[in-house]
Amino acid sequence: MSGSHFCMERLSFCLLLSVWSWGLAPGGAAKPKGQGYPHMNSIRIDGDITLGGLFPVHGRGTEGKACGELKKEKGIHRLEAMLFALDRINNDPDLLPNITLGARILDTCSRDTHALEQSLTFVQALIEKDSTEVRCVSGGPPIITKPERVVGVIGASGSSVSIMVANILRLFKIPQISYASTAPDLSDNSRYDFFSRVVPSDTYQAQAMVDIVKALKWNYVSTLASEGSYGESGVEAFIQKSREDGGVCVAQSVKIPREPKAGEFDKIIRRLLETSHARAVIIFANEDDIRRVLEAAKRANQTGHFIWMGSDSWGSKIAPVLHLEEVAEGSVTILPKRVSVRGFDRYFSSRTLDNNRRNIWFAEFWEDNFHCKLSRHALRKGSSIKKCTNRERIGQDSSYEQEGKVQFVIDAVYAMGHALHNMHKNLCPGKVGLCSRMDPVDGVELLKYIRNVNFSGIAGTPVTFNENGDAPGRYDIYQYQIRNSTPEYKVIGQWTDHLHLKVESMLWPGGGSQLPSSICSLPCKPGERKKLVKGIPCCWHCERCDGYQYQLDEFHCKRCHFNERPNENHTSCTPIPIIKLEWSSPWAVVPVFIAIVGIIATLFVVITFVRYNDTPIVKASGRELSYVLLTGIFLCYATTFLMIAEPDLSTCSLRRIFLGLGMSISYAALLTKTNRIYRIFEQGKKSVSAPRFISPASQLVITFSLISLQLVGVCIWFIVDPSHSVIDYEDQRTTNPHFARGILKCDISDLSLICLLGYSMLLMVTCTVYAIKTRGVPETFNEAKPIGFTMYTTCIVWLAFIPIFFGTSQSAEKMYIQTTTLTISVSLSASVSLGMLYMPKVYIILFHPEQNVPKRKRSLKAVVTAATMSNKFSQKGGFRPNGEAKSELCENLETQ
Repeated sequence: MSGSHFCMERLSFCLLLSVWSWGLAPGGAAKPKGQGYPHMNSIRIDGDITLGGLFPVHGRGTEGKACGELKKEKGIHRLEAMLFALDRINNDPDLLPNITLGARILDTCSRDTHALEQSLTFVQALIEKDSTEVRCVSGGPPIITKPERVVGVIGASGSSVSIMVANILRLFKIPQISYASTAPDLSDNSRYDFFSRVVPSDTYQAQAMVDIVKALKWNYVSTLASEGSYGESGVEAFIQKSREDGGVCVAQSVKIPREPKAGEFDKIIRRLLETSHARAVIIFANEDDIRRVLEAAKRANQTGHFIWMGSDSWGSKIAPVLHLEEVAEGSVTILPKRVSVRGFDRYFSSRTLDNNRRNIWFAEFWEDNFHCKLSRHALRKGSSIKKCTNRERIGQDSSYEQEGKVQFVIDAVYAMGHALHNMHKNLCPGKVGLCSRMDPVDGVELLKYIRNVNFSGIAGTPVTFNENGDAPGRYDIYQYQIRNSTPEYKVIGQWTDHLHLKVESMLWPGGGSQLPSSICSLPCKPGERKKLVKGIPCCWHCERCDGYQYQLDEFHCKRCHFNERPNENHTSCTPIPIIKLEWSSPWAVVPVFIAIVGIIATLFVVITFVRYNDTPIVKASGRELSYVLLTGIFLCYATTFLMIAEPDLSTCSLRRIFLGLGMSISYAALLTKTNRIYRIFEQGKKSVSAPRFISPASQLVITFSLISLQLVGVCIWFIVDPSHSVIDYEDQRTTNPHFARGILKCDISDLSLICLLGYSMLLMVTCTVYAIKTRGVPETFNEAKPIGFTMYTTCIVWLAFIPIFFGTSQSAEKMYIQTTTLTISVSLSASVSLGMLYMPKVYIILFHPEQNVPKRKRSLKAVVTAATMSNKFSQKGGFRPNGEAKSELCENLETQ
């Protein structure tokens, strides 16, 4: 504040004060008052140095009245604590020796405006009055009693009152020490530079309350504040601390009006019930408002629903909960750490109407405390109230429990006393009584000494102030419990920078030990993420991490790696099981059985042919091509074992080679045979000369040339894409991750398989075409008809294979079905060739050897002519030769 602004502010205030002060003493003269007598509704005690005192002796008035009912604890106890402290200091030879402290104590009536009016008394002496116009009747100079000069003020109680008073006292540089005001605003040293307090700021209290809320595992609370600096700044500090610490949300902040209307508190309860999950209610309110809130909760039949957490204004007071014990049960309250001052208990218990006349409100307290009347005229007929006898005793004829702030009132008075003592030692060394440097006392100097005091308080705790005039934060935590029908405040913890709470000692409404909940949303189950409600971080909806997602943290789900799946509760990922076709699987047993039987049959045919290699039947079948064809058939059966074996580099390489090779060999040999027959008969129709390349050697060259194309294609494939095994996680990535599997297989895609078998299919189709073209050859001649039937059947097998193989591509059993289908199709193709082409020959060789005899030799022309004529006869009359021409043709072809 600039100097000119400060002067103008002070000048305006002084003009107001002058008008007010002159109005106090008509005629300009004030009558002197004796020690301990009432003076303008205040207590005045004479002394060398006068201290001011502000106490809420009465509550706020209603219906236009400034003051209401007497406050026995908050008012009288605290006021008497100041008188008790003054007596101790004045009787202490070591503290302010030969200096007496006096007092001017005023009633604030728990209202800031009334306190402002009353506190003008403290600065009255600082206003110089113009007495030139005052004339006495006798013509002599007027005698004007100068008001006592207040050097410091003890108080006030409520923060709103302290703020109002502090704004006045700072203008006149009068230091102020509060015993109960805890609003954080008062820590602003730029605005309230002459204000100090022996109680900690609500900033500490708010932190302690946030810690308590978190310790009780609450995260959703409501706040309730009395209108004014104490309530509003306390709630604001709580909200700020809860945001800084996180984890606590305020459902709603409700304010109690300064002048509540009828039904206002019922409306407050209804509003709190709008967020019924927020059962915990943080209260920064004055004693009267707390009581009326509890009464409204009782009227609303909400006993036991709300869990109240009261600030130090509630503390351990009886008045707010009197006759409301059940509604207040379980309430948690906080109070600056204190101990009961036994000396004060003895002092207060000994107070009577006779020895305590200096307290002008003590008679009123006496009547209220003992439920009696001092004046007989005040008694009404039929009333149960008796007349006071003055023989009543506090603590014997009435209940008594020391009010929670008594210790701090005493410490505040002692802080002022120690500051004055240190100031006297420095400014008046060796002087008895006050010296000129302390007459008057400089408020700025006194403030410096106040901020530097460091002494042990009445309870043994150190009394100090920081640079803002705040005391350190030390709190006791209470809970209002009912044990065996007896209500009491029980200490359940402490807070000194850190919380120490005995949760196991706490009792809740109904006497249970089960911790009540005050949360917006229930915790999400494992595998569920929180989806926060906008603007309310403590409220959320739980969403399941579905599919292949797992819970990364409480707010996010993340998809598992491609080779992993979430565990059962979706909290982590586990490797997807790897499967392959096992030998014991029914899908493998059937193909293996067929393959084994086929291999045995093939080996049996080969052995038979080798043993009877020079017999006519073997020669007639074309020995060289027969062995090649049987080799292909054997490889077809053997491929089954490669398809079922565990995929690895060698297995996959062999699959590429032999899966198509066996069929290529078989169909290349059959194609060569059918092509040879076709060319022979076509040539026989035109000339008697034999076609080219029909010798066994030529036939082998043609066959191996066809086979080599398959091998060249496989080699190129190896170069372009080397063979390896892979684990396919996509093939069986089902909607339900529980059924997901990774398939260990070779890197042969469906397209690669088509290409691999495509050449064999081409040979098969070509062979089928030649079989159709040679269908006119009579069945008694050579192998054209058996080859034709073989190819027709093979085509049917493979036509059935295609829809089964590719139609199951989306099936969960795809690997098993396709592998089994492929192996059985290959084996069936081999079995058809083996059964139709070689089993009849083996049957003749083994069971009809008489038919396996050589025939006479004729020329190729004669043989072809005979075959042609035989075909004509067969078509006309069904004449069937005895097979001689057939055998002879075969032999002639074999020897060419």
